[in-house]
Amino acid sequence: MKGMNSFHVAFLPGDGIGPEVTAAARELLETTGSLHGFRLRSTEHPVGWDAVTRTGSPLPTNTLSACRQADAVFLGAVGDPAADAAPPEQRPETGLLALRSALGCQINLRPFRSLEPLMDASPLRPERIRGTDLLIVRELGGGLYYGEPRTLDPPGGSHRKGVNTLVYSEEEIRRVAHAAFKLASERRGHLVSVDKANVLETSRLWREVVTDVAWEYSRVRHEDMLVDRAAMELVLRPAAFDVILTSNLFGDILSDEVAGVAGTLGLLPSASLGIGTPLFEPVHGSAPDIAGQGIANPIGAILSAALLLRHGLDQSDAATNLEEAVEQVLARGFRTPDIATEKHTVLDTQAFTRQVVDQLIPTGELLPPDSTKPEKHA
Repeated sequence: MKGMNSFHVAFLPGDGIGPEVTAAARELLETTGSLHGFRLRSTEHPVGWDAVTRTGSPLPTNTLSACRQADAVFLGAVGDPAADAAPPEQRPETGLLALRSALGCQINLRPFRSLEPLMDASPLRPERIRGTDLLIVRELGGGLYYGEPRTLDPPGGSHRKGVNTLVYSEEEIRRVAHAAFKLASERRGHLVSVDKANVLETSRLWREVVTDVAWEYSRVRHEDMLVDRAAMELVLRPAAFDVILTSNLFGDILSDEVAGVAGTLGLLPSASLGIGTPLFEPVHGSAPDIAGQGIANPIGAILSAALLLRHGLDQSDAATNLEEAVEQVLARGFRTPDIATEKHTVLDTQAFTRQVVDQLIPTGELLPPDSTKPEKHA
């Protein structure tokens, strides 16, 4: 079919349950593409501990090159217990940070919307979580994770010391603040900037810059909140939040707290955006304890695929259809084991994915499938 859009997505399955949830995301992306008139060219590349065992590096040169050339990157998960004794340059997390940096990922989006079918998955009472629809906008390219110097004294001394440096420039803060205020203006117009300005100089600068940027967005109601209070309020009244703007470290922690509010890490997606190829990944880790059992929850990966459609390929209608299909499958009582009760139909990863595929297909006519299989690269 001439003139059909074609997109290249680089898939990085990674470690643990990463390959299982990546397969689900790929299948849903291909199905959605067939329904909405675009084709997906898939390539697959090693990353994390899987890449270390193959190449000696958690982020091989060929993998990074493929990511830079793609329209979007989908990452399953990284991490393996075998890496605990590895030197820092071979640890999967080192590869992940290097990937984000190399792709120019400056801003991370982590949305969460409470779904009526999943009220019973949350440890909070339904009346407390109902209506929650929030977005964490996390600065991703700076802060404590990238600051220098960072040192750790070698084993053997009696007074060892570890050093990490927390650094933020005005430019870094201003960039993520503009992105967050713009998103808030497109949502419900409320932004909470989270910092620790009572004790940290970087947070004092953060608050000053965010306050300055706020003047440019008169329709957005802005307030500052200390991170410890924000952590408490996310449990007490999560539905009160719209957009949360915060730093790399605080965003990492608070987004996992939101996953706790949701009931499991397996539900939450993320998008990492910036000046290079956008990166999409579920919030959960590699979960090596259940890897290979086929019971991983693919919802976070599937919703990350929806973010990829919306923010990576500019296919908003396709993204909405995919999100609605997931909600409809949940409304019909299908669950993976981590969020199931006795009243639900428990499905494994593949079967749940198939239910979402089947839910999508009636919304349109499938185009002929692409005859090419995902290209795998060592």
